[in-house]
Amino acid sequence: MKSQIGLIGVGVMGENLVLNMESKGFSVSVFDIAKEKVEKFVKGRANGKNIVGCSSTQEFVNSLARPRKIMMMVPAGKAVDEIINSVIPFLDKGDILIDGGNTHFPDTTRRTKMLEEKGFLYIGTGVSGGEEGALLGPSIMPGGSEAAWKSVKPIFQAIAAKVDDDVPCCDWIGEEGAGHFVKMVHNGIEYGDMQLICEVYDVLRNLLGMNTSEMYNVFKEWSEGELKSYLIEITRDILAVNDEDGLPLLNKILDKAGQKGTGKWTVITSLDVAVPLTLITESVFARVLSSMKDERVIASKILTGPKPNFSGDRKIFIDELGKALYAAKIISYTQGYQLMRAAANEFGWNLNYGGIALMWRGGCIIRSVFLGKIKEAFDREPNLSNLLLDPFFKEKISDAQQSLRNVIAEAVINGIPTPALSSALAYYDGYRTENLPANLLQAQRDYFGAHQYERVDKPRGEYFHTNWTGRGGETASTVYSA
Repeated sequence: MKSQIGLIGVGVMGENLVLNMESKGFSVSVFDIAKEKVEKFVKGRANGKNIVGCSSTQEFVNSLARPRKIMMMVPAGKAVDEIINSVIPFLDKGDILIDGGNTHFPDTTRRTKMLEEKGFLYIGTGVSGGEEGALLGPSIMPGGSEAAWKSVKPIFQAIAAKVDDDVPCCDWIGEEGAGHFVKMVHNGIEYGDMQLICEVYDVLRNLLGMNTSEMYNVFKEWSEGELKSYLIEITRDILAVNDEDGLPLLNKILDKAGQKGTGKWTVITSLDVAVPLTLITESVFARVLSSMKDERVIASKILTGPKPNFSGDRKIFIDELGKALYAAKIISYTQGYQLMRAAANEFGWNLNYGGIALMWRGGCIIRSVFLGKIKEAFDREPNLSNLLLDPFFKEKISDAQQSLRNVIAEAVINGIPTPALSSALAYYDGYRTENLPANLLQAQRDYFGAHQYERVDKPRGEYFHTNWTGRGGETASTVYSA
């Protein structure tokens, strides 16, 4: 009896996905270049289960029922191409390769085209939820060769997280690299959510002088209200953990953040398609700044600033912090959805924005009750250009914006950095402003480079150049947008 699906890459995520598949009634073959991993897995966690360990690529491919479905859970980049090249000689037309890693979406687009030309099918899918999600139910975001979806749909939707009357957090995203693109945006929003929470934690700690026990109570309250989300819940739990000596473990962790690149990819893509992804960008740079630990230690002894001193009502201010966090979260998702819309237009993808919100409701790192409201917004208006224009979010941001202003002002006065919170407010104020100072910027560009400008008293699309100095002549540069 041949296996219904195979998986290459028996790491933490790979093992748990295999166990998840098997628990839902699917037979699975596994392979890894490190043969000892396969042997350990088959004799250990997979012992007695409908899981077959293979010692060679050919044995692995031959163990699978047709059309063969081969999922790769390996590091993005060169490793994926190497595995694809190693299995191709043993495949038949119509067989399906699936990349479940955090691959950069242009690579998935390239591989999809290449494999389709050879007669194979290819899926690039985001898998979110970490180790626990992979085992118990992740959010799965597949894209690529749509003809492959009918073959993998029963498996993917069976192992995915479920919400709202058993609806799976998995559906077809779109063509080419669309699945990995949506997962990339998910990770970018994750960067933003995490940074916003860290800034609020910093204000509670350094401005209000709260200890971890007091902060635990704040996050516990938030985890039971409209801020309820996975990241708020794990922050609450982290604040409750003590080290072996009884002191808070969090206080012993070095303030130097790591990253694997998906945040950076999100920011670069936003520049390529001209979307102001300011909050997520600041979140990426906040991690970069944190990595300059040794320099910051030196600078802290040289550079001066205000000493935090809060004199207001703590309870009122904590309530404002919660509202500020909610408002900034709206901005983060607004920018993420604008990026998806711009990319869909750029690459010719047909993305279901409400469906994406539903897929993020369960299993993934950014799951929250908040996402249900985003789905409702796109149900009301499928062509919604900006979440801030939806009646629900318009009302919420209107109610919370003063709290966001108050929190940022208090942080600035007391010298506490809040780059993500501040960028959220700057974006909101910029987006709601009819006349920005870009008229001066255009005059400057025309002055030094003859780049031309449009006029408010002339039709849009008609360009003008002024000889500002009397020495520049009448020749103008071409008009283009990078």
